[in-house]
Amino acid sequence: MIDTLLWVLQNLALAPYHLLLAIVNPGAWLNWAEPESVMRFIFYGASVEFFFVVMFTIIAITVLGMAWKRDILWWAVRILEGIGNTVGRVAAWAGLLMVLQQVMIVFLQRIFRVAEIQMGPLGTAFSQDLSWWAEELKLYNAIVVCMCVSYTFVQGGHVRVDLVYSAVKFRTKRVIDMFGCIFFMMPAIVITYMFAWFFMWRHLMTPSVTATSDLDRMLMQSRIFRWNVETIGFSPNGFNAYFLFKVLIVVFCVLVFIQAVAFFWRSYLEWLEGEESAGKYLDIDSTGDKAEDIEHAIHSGST
Repeated sequence: MIDTLLWVLQNLALAPYHLLLAIVNPGAWLNWAEPESVMRFIFYGASVEFFFVVMFTIIAITVLGMAWKRDILWWAVRILEGIGNTVGRVAAWAGLLMVLQQVMIVFLQRIFRVAEIQMGPLGTAFSQDLSWWAEELKLYNAIVVCMCVSYTFVQGGHVRVDLVYSAVKFRTKRVIDMFGCIFFMMPAIVITYMFAWFFMWRHLMTPSVTATSDLDRMLMQSRIFRWNVETIGFSPNGFNAYFLFKVLIVVFCVLVFIQAVAFFWRSYLEWLEGEESAGKYLDIDSTGDKAEDIEHAIHSGST
């Protein structure tokens, strides 16, 4: 137990150094013209060093906001929730594209008996079988699910079962929210990210990399590095860009982790300031019904 605690403290103490090292040496991990830089990026993208840099940053902002100026945390909440809202509002248009494309496919297939769709000048730029476009609809659905998750959370749109939560007082709810962020939301999404990160890269390049590979081994593998983006479909003429789904899993993990941090800070601030701060600075979309919007804002702030 003591060894584990010392290990955590040691890594937290080294986090500023690792962050500074990454900032002053961007070419070592961002110069993707060099295979070694790509391997460093892959390794450090899910490394212990990166994890503690993120944790140190969160702890530093939290302590600064608690000990010095509370507005720092409110600004952090607004920025992080703004990221979730902006990404979600843009990605939500994929739902409309999905519907329009499905309608187009039905008309072209059932009425006009078209076998493929051609795009570009004289149909020369991009031409795919109709089944390719039909399977691509899965991508739009994945975009909505993965990239609108934080947006839906901010808007209070996720389904929840409040057996105990709804019956307790306001500040008790905020304590439950903080506990859930730290002990459930963050650990679950960090573990998911660890698997998703290497899963994504295994479908983008060779040789294969794993979470157990150390940096020296990966730098040695860089000698035979080459891009090998997955282009295999489930059917001969079907959608063949399934690597995008792997990328979306990583994006999903990042957005959920950001929202977990924002929700922890918001819960702490609302616990500190009391019920009058419920929903403070919360950017809720308008439905056009003023009474409904007010009720939604109150519900989002209190639950």
